[in-house]
Amino acid sequence: ALAPRCGWVLPGLEQRLVVPAVVSLVSARPYAAAAKTAKKDAQRSRQEKVKEKPPPRRRPLMSKPMDDVYLTWLYRRPSYQLEQAVGMLKRFQELDFTHPKQFVYINVFLDMALQKKKKVDPFSSSVTLPHRFTDEVNKVLVFTENEQEAEVAREHGAAIVGGVELIKWILEDEIQADFYVAVPAIMPKLIPLRNKLRRKYPATRRNSLGTDIPKMLQFFRECHEYTVEDESIIKTRIARLDMPAEHIIANLKTIIHDICTFKPSNFDPIVRRLVIRSSTSEGLLLNLDGILPQVEKAEEKEEENAVEDEQKNPVQGSVST
Repeated sequence: ALAPRCGWVLPGLEQRLVVPAVVSLVSARPYAAAAKTAKKDAQRSRQEKVKEKPPPRRRPLMSKPMDDVYLTWLYRRPSYQLEQAVGMLKRFQELDFTHPKQFVYINVFLDMALQKKKKVDPFSSSVTLPHRFTDEVNKVLVFTENEQEAEVAREHGAAIVGGVELIKWILEDEIQADFYVAVPAIMPKLIPLRNKLRRKYPATRRNSLGTDIPKMLQFFRECHEYTVEDESIIKTRIARLDMPAEHIIANLKTIIHDICTFKPSNFDPIVRRLVIRSSTSEGLLLNLDGILPQVEKAEEKEEENAVEDEQKNPVQGSVST
């Protein structure tokens, strides 16, 4: 007889394995499964831990490098006195053999914050510099319907003079000017230009509305205009590099003092940082001491006035007889 094989299968087992198992599609559990909140709880706890983590401690930046070659992010950016910075710009020009009459620029970073959530609105202004650095003359348009005033405007250098007939050409961009001035009598007829001209619309606070046409023309033909960009930065040129250092400094201080008038003196200074550069040089951070206008506190003024009064009117003691 043959020996039985180890791999023999019991009779009928194959048929039983072929029959598929019947699975009930209806769940035997009569109630809904509980919501899985474990993952959400884990995420919340993880987020709370992240929030509770203290900010990474940073080493204080060193003030002055000891070598000529150093990593700039490990040291504070050096600041210079205004006279020193102007001298450095002139020295850079000599070493680099660049154009000696290149422009000098300033970048003014502003603090526009006021009390609570209020802030200073972006502005533009015009100022007369003590030392002109360009021969260019601004193009000024004068609104007037008086023939005598129109003749005076032409004599004093107005580029365009006219009345309401100019409104259509201005709206269609056929006429453009750097500045627009007007006399009070014509202002009610210029209302259609308010949205078109915006900041250049004649107004008393901009000194572009008045009866002294020669004075307005003299100012706007030679003035220097600057504007706030990106809500808190002013970038403008102030001089040429070949000008005397005293002239460059005087022009810079004139612009800075005009900027400071746009924020009340009882708040922090509006000028936060000031950088000076030429057309081809790096920017030099300036020390603001001696540049910003000096604002005396009210308490100090009262004390000074009291001392002056005491000195003028000394108290005489009673004399016994």
